[in-house]
Amino acid sequence: MPEAFVVHREAHIAAPPAAVFALMTDPEKILRWMGTEAQVEPQPGGLYLVNVTGARFARGSFREVVPVHRLAYSFGWDGSEVVPPGSSLVEIDLIEQPDGTLLRLTHSGLPSAEQCASHAEGWAHYLERLTEVAAGRDPGPDPFYGRT
Repeated sequence: MPEAFVVHREAHIAAPPAAVFALMTDPEKILRWMGTEAQVEPQPGGLYLVNVTGARFARGSFREVVPVHRLAYSFGWDGSEVVPPGSSLVEIDLIEQPDGTLLRLTHSGLPSAEQCASHAEGWAHYLERLTEVAAGRDPGPDPFYGRT
């Protein structure tokens, strides 16, 4: 039976997979497009911790790390009973294309249609910012800053 509450997103990024992978696994580079603090240990069992909005920490652990091709990590929000830390799964595949990278994201294990819609909005927003940074542009201040 297919899982009902899954977010699927794709983004075409004008940068090679290695550059996109670095933007998703290097704490300093993550902060160019998402968050105010990041602590990541991109290895199986390693910590994924990002203060996404300056007011809300996403927390989980890496399940799979295939350099420049794939990331999978558990995901949830500190202090949330609805989507607690580690309760859902984010899987990201980076597929080399002639003009850059196709990023395919699947976020599964979300508990409701409301949470699915909220996370779909968040991923669309942050993948757009990632695309800007990967192309060498400044995405500007994050309008999601301060959201809880």
